Amino acid sequence: MGWLSGRESLKYGLQSPRCEVQPERFFPWFGTLWVMGVIGLDVGGANLKLATLEGVARCMPFALWKHPQQLAQALAQLLDGISGSCLAVTMTGELADCYPTKAAGVVHILQCVQEVWSGPMLVYRTDGTWCSPAQAQQEPWQVAASNWHALAQLAQQLSGWSSGMLIDIGSTTTDLIPWHQGEICPVGWDDPGRLASGALVYLGALRTPICALVESLPWQAQQVPVAAEVFATSWDVYLLLGELPPQPERTDTADGRPATVQAAHARVARQICADSTAVSLTEAQAMARWVHGKILHRLAEAFRRLSSRFLPSGHGVVVSGSGEFLAQALLRHLDHSGPVLSLAQRLGPQLSAVAPAFAVAKLATQQL
Repeated sequence: MGWLSGRESLKYGLQSPRCEVQPERFFPWFGTLWVMGVIGLDVGGANLKLATLEGVARCMPFALWKHPQQLAQALAQLLDGISGSCLAVTMTGELADCYPTKAAGVVHILQCVQEVWSGPMLVYRTDGTWCSPAQAQQEPWQVAASNWHALAQLAQQLSGWSSGMLIDIGSTTTDLIPWHQGEICPVGWDDPGRLASGALVYLGALRTPICALVESLPWQAQQVPVAAEVFATSWDVYLLLGELPPQPERTDTADGRPATVQAAHARVARQICADSTAVSLTEAQAMARWVHGKILHRLAEAFRRLSSRFLPSGHGVVVSGSGEFLAQALLRHLDHSGPVLSLAQRLGPQLSAVAPAFAVAKLATQQL
């Protein structure tokens, strides 16, 4: 890992005003830079994502909050066999509650990345600039939860629209980021601020507990309160509804059993303190449709709030992420009439699923 071997070096100056790094200090080899093969890395609390402009896309489930001491090992596995000239890093994993503070999380994540990557590295900041790992550790708040900004920049570039909205739905969260007249709208520059504005909805297509989404579920002509336990998640909802394919090899579910329809049936039944002998598959699917409706309602509220505040009518929407199917369902629910750009169609579903990593790879390449 590190330098590309056997490639012709190119004279390439780092003169962009967007970069606050002093090249001669940050890059001891300044003036001789291989510009091929920038790698984007997005370190999340539940998934590690990697992408290159050449089309490589990797996503590794990793429970950072459970195993922070294994992060470097997981990153080495993610980067295995990948060569590049520079690593462009963004993150959200600093929020994991294994860290006493978010600043401590930023420092630990960057230290782990540096353990397994010996080449040049740029870290993306929430204002769209770049810094070195050392600078990032000195100013951790500037790089914490920065991936949404990079992805919004990519969405704007790919769409070519002066105004629009990004809807990126991953396994854990949803980002709704508007931009107007070429500028990202002021929706808050950290997680608390974005939560307050509605730009960050802590709801995803896989990991959100059903008990955090609804207070009751329909069963036998009545509404039954749900148990306040993580018996089932949104993943089970979309397995039951056929929106997500079964993945028997995946066991990072609520109960550690496979991500299959049969197991999802049992998990959802348990949410009302029953089991699959008492709740039929048809009844479990009806429960899943109920939860899906509540998810759409919650996302629609955030979308309308941001659109009415920042954007003209008929604006375009860019959809991305592993939960792009849910973003498309949201637009149908809203009767959205403006243009829609799917990153799964533009980039392919694999790159769309790791879109923030692809975004920092592309932005870093432009920077260099």
